[in-house]
Amino acid sequence: MQHQTQIQDCAQQRRLPLAALLSIGTLLAIHSGLAVAAESPQVFGIPVDFILFALTLLGVALFHKYTLQVALTGLTFIILYKLGFTGFKTGDGLPGLASHLFHEWVIITNLFGLLVGFALLSNHFEKSHLPLVLPKYLPNDWKGAFLLLVMIFVLSGFLDNIAAALIGGTLAATLFRRKVHIGYLAAIVAASNAGGAGSVVGDTTTTMMWLDGVDPRDVLHAYVAAAAALLVLGIPAALQQQKYSPIVKDEGKHAPVDWARVAIVALILVAAIATNVTINLQFNHLSQVFPFIGVAVWVVILACVPWRKPQWDLVPEAAKGSIFLLSLVLCASLMPVEKLPPASWQSAFGLGFISAVFDNIPLTALALKQGGYDWGMLAYAVGFGGSMIWFGSSAGVALSNMYPEARSVGLWLRHGWFVPIAYVVGFFVMLGIMGWEPHERHKPAPAGSAISAPAQQAPTITAPKP
Repeated sequence: MQHQTQIQDCAQQRRLPLAALLSIGTLLAIHSGLAVAAESPQVFGIPVDFILFALTLLGVALFHKYTLQVALTGLTFIILYKLGFTGFKTGDGLPGLASHLFHEWVIITNLFGLLVGFALLSNHFEKSHLPLVLPKYLPNDWKGAFLLLVMIFVLSGFLDNIAAALIGGTLAATLFRRKVHIGYLAAIVAASNAGGAGSVVGDTTTTMMWLDGVDPRDVLHAYVAAAAALLVLGIPAALQQQKYSPIVKDEGKHAPVDWARVAIVALILVAAIATNVTINLQFNHLSQVFPFIGVAVWVVILACVPWRKPQWDLVPEAAKGSIFLLSLVLCASLMPVEKLPPASWQSAFGLGFISAVFDNIPLTALALKQGGYDWGMLAYAVGFGGSMIWFGSSAGVALSNMYPEARSVGLWLRHGWFVPIAYVVGFFVMLGIMGWEPHERHKPAPAGSAISAPAQQAPTITAPKP
């Protein structure tokens, strides 16, 4: 407890400069890296929309105990500004706002259903007592903490990265007697995001690529970077956690494993994966108008209530954290971004840093529209990049619902210093081994469009769009 207090005191001293750098960095990255609508009012060449967004992120960094209030306030001011001055991409005034919300509601509802539903899933998993068995099979030194990160990495390849992060957080709570270092929490999020980067069912952004017609094999080489990043961040994070609170090898007898709860966890995960793979691919036109994945998760949760009752009192806190993230997602969707910079490895590298503060879903959508990217490199950049800050990815927000002490940009950056280093190392390892291999457009450019394929492209095989 004393150690935790000292950490918080240090964070108080560093919070202002770190928050200021975050906000300034956001403005500079967006100003230099993304093309915005010409008619958007600007101050010193920076659109007012982005200034309001950066101020929102500054407030989140400064007042981490009031993140929900800050995010909702920022969203309100951005909406009022656009209502009064610029309008929306879908039109002006309240009709334009309504049309924009209608366009975004499927993504928002799916994320809300997954975040809150997986909070109950992780509680089922913890109450199953299965995590208590794990210490018997892991080394009782730093290598055990490292192997746990490897497990999270592997799980995220075929589970949603939110579920992988929450399962990892649940296991860590048992292994380390609920004394989990914030640096290790950052590593859990990074491992889950890295593990999903090369799989079209492991991350929302890679699933978007798959649904848009990108061949799953074209994102697979993201694992070259992801594996290197895991090695770079995993060892210092494991050593950090071992020093803070070692693995508990054996605490004696415990209740037998509740296999019914394990089965419920498996059913929820199977429902999410099967819905994502089957319904979204076979009925893609319907997946754009109804949140099948989030609904499927909750159908299983509610159907299993007579079998094992969830801990319903977890829902309010999980809902608050989810609304916070969704507020930032909506803020990002309202930004007047027209296109990304020309496709190159340099722009893909920069997008990784931008995705730490700018939602990676619209970034991925813009990249798919523009075409000409190395999809594996882009998947790693936008997927792993969000790990650099606790609210940069949905996995980070979900884990912070379980560990509220992680809701500090200062602490996350200070103790998770190895995450941005791992991102850079992983990226250049992939670039050195695989090179930059831009893929041909998997869909023809719209008639009359000025978008063209890059001059040098590597051949690729793409699957027909379902």
